[in-house]
Amino acid sequence: MYIIIMGAGRVGFTLANLLSEDGNDITLIESDEALCNEVATDLDALVINGNGTNSKLLEETNIEDADVFIAATGNDEANLLSCILVRKYDVERIVARVSNPDHEEAFKEVGIDQVISPEVAAALQLQQYVTNPHVAKLTTLGEGDAEIMEMTITNDKIVGKRFKEISPTKEYIIIATYQNGKLVIPQPDNIIARGEKISILVKRGNLKKVSKKLEN
Repeated sequence: MYIIIMGAGRVGFTLANLLSEDGNDITLIESDEALCNEVATDLDALVINGNGTNSKLLEETNIEDADVFIAATGNDEANLLSCILVRKYDVERIVARVSNPDHEEAFKEVGIDQVISPEVAAALQLQQYVTNPHVAKLTTLGEGDAEIMEMTITNDKIVGKRFKEISPTKEYIIIATYQNGKLVIPQPDNIIARGEKISILVKRGNLKKVSKKLEN
């Protein structure tokens, strides 16, 4: 895919690096010349010094050929303006970073539905780790309606039972287990072992309840 990212700060640079490693064609736009020169030496991507809110510059990046445009600066106003400008080029996917959650509605009002707040996501992740310290990994899905968490079976009450005896329920479903480090889809009659690492899809609001059931 051809992906254009505006903003070479920590979020934009890290994202560009990850997407480039995945084999995507990346163009990174950054208004700070010094920062441009710095990231250009560390990134396998075209780095352009300029303002992503400028239509002429966007056209120089061949914006009409882009599959995705990502506004990733720390300035919500600049991100909003660039997204509005990019819409006229019929880019299939436009993604915006929003630092202030209060501004999210403004993006949606102009038709930018893919809005992400790294700050809020990080805070929610930390909150879950604090309140559920035994959860190894947590991923939120969609609008926060469900989460996938990784954890280790330590509750003797379920050790030795079959997967079909404890999953699925209305609150969760065990979607994977790991054997010798490899992911395996659990079969209904497979036996649960103590210390077994599993991945669970959990409905919103049930994380603490499920964690307690499987670990205590």
